[in-house]
Amino acid sequence: MSKHIVVIGGGFAGINLVKQLAGNKEFTVTLVDRNNYNFFPPLLYQIATGFLEVSNISYPFRRLGRQMENVNFHLGEFVKVIPSENQVVISTDNLHYDYLVFAAGVSTNYFGMENVKQNALPMKTVNDALELRNHILAQMELAAVEKDAGERKKLLSIVVAGGGPTGVEISGMLAEMRKNILPKDYPEIAGKGYEGHIYLVDGADAVLKPMSQKSQRDTYEALTNLGVEVKLNMQVKDYCNDVVTFANGETIETKTLVWAAGVTGSVFEGIPVECYGRSKRLITDEFNRIKGLENIYAIGDISIQNHEEKFPAGHPQMAQIAIQQGRNLAGNFKALLKGNSLKPFAYWDKGSMAIIGRNKAVADLPNNIHFFGFIAWCMWIFVHLLSLVTNRNKFTTFLNWLVAYFTKDQSLRMIIRPGRELRMKSRKFE
Repeated sequence: MSKHIVVIGGGFAGINLVKQLAGNKEFTVTLVDRNNYNFFPPLLYQIATGFLEVSNISYPFRRLGRQMENVNFHLGEFVKVIPSENQVVISTDNLHYDYLVFAAGVSTNYFGMENVKQNALPMKTVNDALELRNHILAQMELAAVEKDAGERKKLLSIVVAGGGPTGVEISGMLAEMRKNILPKDYPEIAGKGYEGHIYLVDGADAVLKPMSQKSQRDTYEALTNLGVEVKLNMQVKDYCNDVVTFANGETIETKTLVWAAGVTGSVFEGIPVECYGRSKRLITDEFNRIKGLENIYAIGDISIQNHEEKFPAGHPQMAQIAIQQGRNLAGNFKALLKGNSLKPFAYWDKGSMAIIGRNKAVADLPNNIHFFGFIAWCMWIFVHLLSLVTNRNKFTTFLNWLVAYFTKDQSLRMIIRPGRELRMKSRKFE
């Protein structure tokens, strides 16, 4: 009989594990996800700014699974696991497993600040990106008819908290929109003199802290040249009544706080408390097996390993690591059935990159190779196109980028909100 593998989460780690096991009759794979689609998180900011459609970066799991006879899909939320019975309970079913894999990713970390959680706009899911797009466009519409200069400034000012790739990329895109799109779409605002500001704030002393000092310096200068006001060593402490308050006592008045400042894992009922490490990540051995559990694994951002000397505090939470862990675990499952030795996970660092704006990006490759500007921008475009799931995604995204590049514009800036009736019908899966 085939071994049943249940995978919780269809992000980078989960989908790569499933694809590597597809077609192998020795395994039956059940993929569980709260959404019925896979999406590409590094491009969420382009959904939020109206440069891509949701369909450009997402694809239905069931469509992906048409050619995978041994793969099933369940729409549902994880509820609990019962290790002693090899049972996992999800919101829509109870499943028996031979191997259980957590690939659920992480969620936004507000560091205990309730006002920030209630009022800021995160950037972790497709829903988050659409909410942010709606919000930004709504603020511009309100600013177009606002008579009071002070209120108009609050409507047009945006604070982005978090100097990592997400924060840098959305700040750069917003600055490009302010320069190229706002004067054409909102002549009422441009005619009054644009009073808004775009702030990128971070508690560290540099943006893109995990990258090289050259990338940090180039990014800072490029953002500043775009008109983004970069504020470092600034830690957000509160956001209430349209005022962002920092630990040093400074404040910024704004209607928009974009939160890209941190992530945290989740607590899974049935997993012992001693299995959790820093930021609620699941402690796993070199084979991604959860500490103290025989047949339950964790891969991707939710996993933390410390067996590699280069990463004593665990691997960074990056897409490439999740992809490589998914593929490595698939190979180990195959080795288990054949009685072969397992392969410890070893991260192959292919480098890191971030886009800043039109023709501007930074890239750090192995052996201290650094690129900045148009070449890095082309590299970023190429890598991200290749990383999309299907050829359809690649083609439509490239076409949108091509149009946006030559026109410095895009026509996807619509405010679209589901009605109450639709939300009520889908409540079970929210």
